Amino acid sequence: MDTEDINPKAYPLADAALTKTILDLVQQAANYKQLRKGANEATKTLNRGISELIILSADAEPIEILLHLPLLCEDKNVPYVFVKSKQALGRACGVSRPVIAASITVKEGSQLKPQIDNLRSNIEKLLV
Repeated sequence: MDTEDINPKAYPLADAALTKTILDLVQQAANYKQLRKGANEATKTLNRGISELIILSADAEPIEILLHLPLLCEDKNVPYVFVKSKQALGRACGVSRPVIAASITVKEGSQLKPQIDNLRSNIEKLLV
């Protein structure tokens, strides 16, 4: 997948290193049952105020199907980030299908909290 194929609307886009960190965290979140997959589920977690972080895939076709999420994230003050590949996001979510959006959810006493906070601050740096 070339950079040329990436939709300019997919902003902020994580670079390779950050993508790896994000996908690792998604994988852990899936193990800890702190993950919701799909644009609809991600929307629900935002509306319910239980989302820590939204991960979107830049190669969703058409990308408009998930562009309501960044607006909602900004509304709810939840960081969001794009990764290049829905296939990779799907794999990290532990499913064989491509996943265009995922939400890492809030959980009391979660062991992932430090990683989530660390990632949030990295994503906030992208937006500056």
